[in-house]
Amino acid sequence: MILESGVGDFSVEWSLVQPRIASVTRVCSYDRAGDGWSDLGPYPRTLHQIVYELHTLLERANVRPPYVLVGHSYDGWLVQLYASEYGMQVAGVVLVEPGESDPLRLTADGSAKRSSQLPASRAIPPIKKDMPLRESDVPPVALQQMKTAAIESSRDANPDERKKLPTEAQQMRTWALGRWQHQAAASNPVELEELAALRADHARGPHPLGDMPLIVLTRGMADEKGTEAERWEEEHRKDHAALAALSTRGKLIVAERSGHHVQLDQPELVGQTVIEVLAAITR
Repeated sequence: MILESGVGDFSVEWSLVQPRIASVTRVCSYDRAGDGWSDLGPYPRTLHQIVYELHTLLERANVRPPYVLVGHSYDGWLVQLYASEYGMQVAGVVLVEPGESDPLRLTADGSAKRSSQLPASRAIPPIKKDMPLRESDVPPVALQQMKTAAIESSRDANPDERKKLPTEAQQMRTWALGRWQHQAAASNPVELEELAALRADHARGPHPLGDMPLIVLTRGMADEKGTEAERWEEEHRKDHAALAALSTRGKLIVAERSGHHVQLDQPELVGQTVIEVLAAITR
């Protein structure tokens, strides 16, 4: 069982879930390059680069397949890409409030558009196997911006549902979010292009994940109120239902008492969902 945290998060986000899963199977969480305890990796931090690094990590750590991949938010895309690139290694998938296939993005004029409506003309760079980013590689202005942003982030590193984390996890977040490397780890200049490729992969057939056990956990509590927010929530739910349909054995579960961080609001539900996928694999 491999746990993938959302962008801007790292392994401690699973502190309430991992012990529950560990009682029934081997479970691993990790920090992507630049996040948490991990050193920086090569730049840019594309989805393909991160998937390659995870695959390499699992090989070198002698964590043998088959894997059940659990991805939250942004890393729902990583999990889907890993299943596409290394499908023979993946036995099941759990997507916890995954990123939408065609998410909204703010434009320069302040309007919101779907990523498919924005120009995606850059080539996805090849995977790099060495040359991690160094501080001296970052332009001084950009470095100063990242350091300033890190200081601001660390001042309130545990808002809202993060206060449910153990004290040690909250302390780790305060330290980690204060590092400029944490800011650099979230930089993906070809996100639009990679999402377009992922949508194309989804379109190659009615069920691109075949009959792989798949559960999508979607929030039951909206982030905002109002008519416009209700419309976005309806689209959000439809998108997650479509993700569940990537497999003939896909299933959508609504976390009624959760916002975006289901693993913090309802950790017991995430644990139950993982166990359900394990049972489906066994059957």
